[in-house]
Amino acid sequence: MGIAASELCRYVIRPTLLYLGRHSTTAETLLLGIAASQSGLGAALHDRRGHGLYRITEPRHQALWDDYLALDPERASLVRGLASQHAFLSSPHLELTVNLRYATAIAWLLVEEQAAPLPSADDLLGMARIWRQTFHPQGRLRDFTCAWQNCVSPLNQVAC
Repeated sequence: MGIAASELCRYVIRPTLLYLGRHSTTAETLLLGIAASQSGLGAALHDRRGHGLYRITEPRHQALWDDYLALDPERASLVRGLASQHAFLSSPHLELTVNLRYATAIAWLLVEEQAAPLPSADDLLGMARIWRQTFHPQGRLRDFTCAWQNCVSPLNQVAC
């Protein structure tokens, strides 16, 4: 059993996007769909495909820091501000599992790094394409839409 979609949105995704200055309904919806597709909204937080809600691999995490965030020290500092002070230094990839806001920021930056235009908030297939391009190149679009229907149904996201 994972996290309720409405609570994930309200207490993690929305505040993180606002903190990053990147909030939109589409961004919220996309991150909910990614978390549903990657981990069943947290039903499983670690496996061979990666860490945390978004199943981000260690090489992807490292590459984002080295190739994207290193070029923007202000944004890097903002993201680093979400990480645990001491734990991040000793085990930065563990933050992807235990720190939901940090993991959400990293997931969003992986999407942003791709520079794909965002679809409208109700375009699940458009979001599925971004998920596949960014997180799961071998994934099927229907994997995303099925995860959405199973984990982020309208009953689960009331008041999101």
